Amino acid sequence: MTNPATPPGLSGVAEAARQAPGRGLPPVHLWRPEHCGDIDILIRADGVWMHEGSPIGRVELVRLFSTVLRKDPDGYHLVTPVEKLKIRVEDLPFRAVTMQASEGVLSFTTDVGDEVEAGADHPIIVETDAETGEPAPRVHVRADLWARIARPVFYDLVERAEATDGRLVVRSGGEVFSLGDVE
Repeated sequence: MTNPATPPGLSGVAEAARQAPGRGLPPVHLWRPEHCGDIDILIRADGVWMHEGSPIGRVELVRLFSTVLRKDPDGYHLVTPVEKLKIRVEDLPFRAVTMQASEGVLSFTTDVGDEVEAGADHPIIVETDAETGEPAPRVHVRADLWARIARPVFYDLVERAEATDGRLVVRSGGEVFSLGDVE
């Protein structure tokens, strides 16, 4: 059921996202609207947001949509107080594109402007593809949303790593994160 004061579809999503003051985030975890259907938005594995087969070119619009993104048991959704629209995500919704190290903390910035400090609340996890042996590093961003760590950023992590008990590890925020086995 929609609220007549809230525009439907992308306009409604954009309006709800604008409710977040500054760079804050709307409380999507508190919103429980009915599922309204699917919307033809895809977040490609390379981080490009597509709408109806075309890239969404406005960075500000992608950032706006990212603030109302939520992962539920049945998939990813753009959520407003009155609407829930399912979207598709090829890999993870965000990319960690930069990293800074300062005073024992690794800070990541995503392709949509989120900033997270790796630690107990924002772990770094590296899974290895059983067939190819390729690492698939990610960092927790918020709720059940993760960022794929971009290859250059992962290389920087590996350069900072130390070998401990047969594993390459990095430390951040008082936590130790394994990047994989030392060969």
